[in-house]
Amino acid sequence: MTTIYPLTLLYDANCAVCALEMDHLRSLNAEGRLQFVDISAPGFDPAPYGVTLAAMDAEIHARRADGEVIRGVQVLRLAYEAVGLGWVLRPTAWAPLRGLSAVGYRLFARHRRRISRAAAPLINAIRSHRARRMADRMRECAGGACEMPEHHNNPRRPV
Repeated sequence: MTTIYPLTLLYDANCAVCALEMDHLRSLNAEGRLQFVDISAPGFDPAPYGVTLAAMDAEIHARRADGEVIRGVQVLRLAYEAVGLGWVLRPTAWAPLRGLSAVGYRLFARHRRRISRAAAPLINAIRSHRARRMADRMRECAGGACEMPEHHNNPRRPV
């Protein structure tokens, strides 16, 4: 059996939708099964991954622990599985939906910057909500120690 995790996600942080999704996955990554690499960061070198920056910019890529580089919906399925939300994207692997989900993802990827601009007010509201929630949790801390509620790492908790 091949080793999948840790799974290194290669994403574009300049894409607001992409960055928001990676922030969400990062917040659920309690077991450290995911690693995050911003391909838009200054000095990023795609050479170690054997894929061009243009290809990475066209759709999400990831490197599995066994070194295999994968792309597209498969990356998202494995990332969701890593944080306990595999059931959300599992149907995209089913034969009747596999092709449709791949086409849908490629369509999103092609237009993600336009979608990000259009969704900016919603994305900003979600980020603000998450930041307020975190600030509320931090205010609950006393004496330099903080107990997080038991549901903190529950992947099924509401956003």
